[in-house]
Amino acid sequence: MSSNVTIDPDVSSTLYGRDLQSCIENLPAFNSNDPVAYTQPPNPGWKFGMKVEETEEGRKWVEGEKQGWKRVDTEGEDWMKVYQLMLSGIQPRPIAFVSSVSEDGVDNLAPFSFFNAVGPFPPLVSYSAMNLTWETDGTSKFKDSVENTTKEFTVNMISIPWAEQANFASIDTPHDVSEWELTGLTKMESTHVKAPRVKESAFSMECELFHTYDIIHPKTKQHTGTVVYGLVKCIHVRNDVLVDSKELEASGHKAKIIVDPAKIRTIARMGDITYGHVREPFRLPRSSWEKDGEVVKKVVDEYKKEKGLGN
Repeated sequence: MSSNVTIDPDVSSTLYGRDLQSCIENLPAFNSNDPVAYTQPPNPGWKFGMKVEETEEGRKWVEGEKQGWKRVDTEGEDWMKVYQLMLSGIQPRPIAFVSSVSEDGVDNLAPFSFFNAVGPFPPLVSYSAMNLTWETDGTSKFKDSVENTTKEFTVNMISIPWAEQANFASIDTPHDVSEWELTGLTKMESTHVKAPRVKESAFSMECELFHTYDIIHPKTKQHTGTVVYGLVKCIHVRNDVLVDSKELEASGHKAKIIVDPAKIRTIARMGDITYGHVREPFRLPRSSWEKDGEVVKKVVDEYKKEKGLGN
């Protein structure tokens, strides 16, 4: 099935640096009608100690090993090859949509997929950015978001309905051009920081700069990147993306506020120009040794006995 999207090739080349039509014309249209449905875990019959190949999914997965392995030694390898391999192999990755303001008052928006939570106490997030010019002239020139985050910024999670707008914010605009007008996204005043948050984002974090870490290449000594750590001062979350409080109470969940992935519909980076989202999250409870330890030992001992395995 072909998509019903028609895009002028000249326009797409201008906007995306390539003929977007050829990238998507043979793909089916995005299906936003199928509801997200929670499922059982992939191997509900798995028992403590069982090998991967002893489950149905595991047997099919292990079969792939017969095709062998490809080894890439990163030292001396073209950095772009390593970048593309990491970009596509470490996935899915959450995306930080960072809003910041320069010293001369220019607002900036930029997505970063090398991003994640660091810890809750204190609440920290981090994202990293590459130095855009180290390879050509050895200088340090980063995305405006890094240059701007001397004190504060906001991190906004991206949801499916405005994925195109967020993606377009990655365009390499001049320093004095703001991505807000280009993307059509809406500024919303923050509570603790100067940088606005994205009104369309259902989950936004106001952050103060906690620390930056310059990445110096161990061989060339070039400054190739910077990691930015943000102290989360405030979180804004839309009520309509939360798990119903009555459901939480009925389930005995200790948390008071939980975001429902079926409602927030965040996107993830998958490598190249591919993005994804979760359509079938599965529920997989965690065990506690304090509560389950004796049962675990008993089951493992029985399994070893059945398989003729020693201690």
